[in-house]
Amino acid sequence: MARYITRRVAYSFLSLFLLSLTIFLFVRVTGDPTTLLVEPGASQADIDAMRERFGLDRSLWVQYASFVRSLVHGDFGQSFYYRTPVLELYLSRLPNSLLLALAAMAFSLLIGVPSGILAAVRVGRFWDRAGKVFSLLGLSLPSFWVGLVLILFFSVYLEWLPSSGSGTALHLLMPAFALGWYFAAAHMRLTRSSMLEVLGSDYIKLARLKGLPESLVIAKHAFKNALIPVLTLAGINLVIMINVAVVVETVFAWPGIGRLLYEGITFRDFPVVQAVVLLGGAMIVIVNLLIDILYAVIDPRIRLEA
Repeated sequence: MARYITRRVAYSFLSLFLLSLTIFLFVRVTGDPTTLLVEPGASQADIDAMRERFGLDRSLWVQYASFVRSLVHGDFGQSFYYRTPVLELYLSRLPNSLLLALAAMAFSLLIGVPSGILAAVRVGRFWDRAGKVFSLLGLSLPSFWVGLVLILFFSVYLEWLPSSGSGTALHLLMPAFALGWYFAAAHMRLTRSSMLEVLGSDYIKLARLKGLPESLVIAKHAFKNALIPVLTLAGINLVIMINVAVVVETVFAWPGIGRLLYEGITFRDFPVVQAVVLLGGAMIVIVNLLIDILYAVIDPRIRLEA
């Protein structure tokens, strides 16, 4: 068990190292940020002074070594644009992203799980076909398009909901729907397939032979066992929602981490982009590591085969 955990932890650190190197090099091919930071018409001396101030005049490997050294001490640097520590910016936006992700997750589960159960119970019938159409649309329609359609109908035509910003529950409805739309379809597909697998098992057949009501068989015996992979996917998706809602947060001007990443890319704010990507990657890596360890605890065959 200790060997299995050590190996998984080593893989996690390797993933984060490769991610840090990739994002460090990637942001630097976007251009020189000092041209956006100096006043229009600034001289070359002013630009050189600005590059020296942020350490951009040094070689890439020296900059990367300094970057990693700062990361080890928990320092993500200072924002070029906002002139404040990046970690403070990130933590100030994190509650908004958490709120949006939780609302989107609630929507995706409330829609995806019941529709998946209904499609599995009524397999081959109308509800099953309707569920397939819903999952196809959910996985095909991009979230930004869904968001724009929502704004067009509910903000422009009907004037029921605010088109952007935050502060009230009404501001949360459309971005949560747009973000959770895709994940609702994913949860529906997984719930349906998981329920179909469980409903075909021997203990479900035995429960039916005992004369138990169909509703009890589905709710107590089938659903509880089919819910395990759905909850696993939901946990991973929640972390993904927090960190990949760039388009949705930009469309609705939601002040979260995704919009912070967009602003960092727009202003070539290297420390902001690096911190958001690394912290998001760390969340995903940690969640996957914990899931791997839990699986190994539950099923000894996993740690013996690894």
